[in-house]
Amino acid sequence: MKRLKLKRISIGIISLGFILFIYAFIEPYWIQVKKIEIADSSVPRSFKGTKIVFVTDIHHSKVYPRSRVKALVQKINGLKPDIMLLGGDYVNKSISYIEPCFEELKELKAPMGKYGVMGNHDHWESKELTLLNMEKAGIKSLDNDSLWLYKNGEKIKIGGVGDYWEDKQIIENTIHDVGENDFAILLSHNPDYVEKIKTNKIDLVLSGHTHGGQVTLFGLWAPFVPSQYGQKYREGLIRNEYTQVLVSHGIGNVGYYPVRFFARPQIHVIELK
Repeated sequence: MKRLKLKRISIGIISLGFILFIYAFIEPYWIQVKKIEIADSSVPRSFKGTKIVFVTDIHHSKVYPRSRVKALVQKINGLKPDIMLLGGDYVNKSISYIEPCFEELKELKAPMGKYGVMGNHDHWESKELTLLNMEKAGIKSLDNDSLWLYKNGEKIKIGGVGDYWEDKQIIENTIHDVGENDFAILLSHNPDYVEKIKTNKIDLVLSGHTHGGQVTLFGLWAPFVPSQYGQKYREGLIRNEYTQVLVSHGIGNVGYYPVRFFARPQIHVIELK
């Protein structure tokens, strides 16, 4: 009887392990649309209710084919963003994926514009070709650049910095004309950069890069996070002394297999209040 009981437990453990193994290959297709409200007194009245959609780390590649990029664009357009922000790492492992990726991203619809920065993978594949195709797709590069968005005579600032691993970060190009009462958003592919921010002029930083750990211990901890600060910037909305950063899990994944475990791909819908 005891031997039979142990056998049943062993079969149960093996079955559970098999189910979790299969689940890891299913989760990359299970996109989470995560809604975040940002309430800030510096948000102009005209921008209250403005919908910003943020997507990062698409990693178009053999394991994230063009058909999935097309489906992603359709899903985003269904959310009806006012402003579209992209956080970099558009492709993975080959320069050949850059042009088709942006041919799909060209179809993104956002009446107040599409803006993005590059990630480390974009530098590794081709900075020049990425910038060229961003422009063709109608996506304005904000790498160490910024602009004001206007609505009914009021404005907010959207800016970005270069990739933390592969480029310079010139935040002055965003904050030089931002007052204490203005609302400003900064795109930084890598969330580690927020440790370098020593100004109160940035109200929200949007980042990706970490993939939420991609493969985690049931969402509680990840054995590998590409950050010098360990688990601190793995995911979610994190506040520090000067600002706050929203770290997305991103959409695609790195590696030879399309695997995620308790780090679902994410689209963030940010509503200003």
